[in-house]
Amino acid sequence: MDRPAGARHFPLERAVFVLREVFGFSFREIASAVERSEAACRQLAMQARRHMDAGRPRFEADRKEREELAGRFFDAFKEGDLDGLRELLAADVHMIGDGGGKAPQVAAQIVGIENVARLLAALVPPFLRIGGVVEPHELNGQPGAIFRDRDGRVVNTWAFDIFGGQIQTIRTVSNPDKIGHIGPVADAWAIFREATGPAGPRIDGES
Repeated sequence: MDRPAGARHFPLERAVFVLREVFGFSFREIASAVERSEAACRQLAMQARRHMDAGRPRFEADRKEREELAGRFFDAFKEGDLDGLRELLAADVHMIGDGGGKAPQVAAQIVGIENVARLLAALVPPFLRIGGVVEPHELNGQPGAIFRDRDGRVVNTWAFDIFGGQIQTIRTVSNPDKIGHIGPVADAWAIFREATGPAGPRIDGES
């Protein structure tokens, strides 16, 4: 039986809100993800929207904490600090890529702290060596960053789902159709090849 969405269920309310409003999931998908009925998820979404409209968002309290955690992530990221990255990732962290078949993505989805941490450690140093810039930025209400090449063109974006003081999901978007509104888009394939060389990791869509 579904538990009532009372005051003690703000984290669940927040999760439903983010999945619905930020990522556009259907209520059927949300219900499966949070193990509640579709009706209960609709009620939680309505409550979240009322809180937002009333000027009392339940999601502002941890905004500073999430931004600080993202800042620590990108500090460790730039330094290639694998242990520092592991400390911030949930054990079952997901890294989800969207290249749309038009830009490189390492995989549609990578799961698990060790897999994600190893990938980050392999990709970060080469990107920084060629003058890549990581610009922390809020994206769709979530902490994240815009990645730019040495000329300031957009390579991709990263956004984090953060719950319980850990990064649960890293969503990367390199599809030029979805990041063009940010600014001029770089040739992501050229950036990837320059950064990693012929021995770099295999990329989905690469010929």
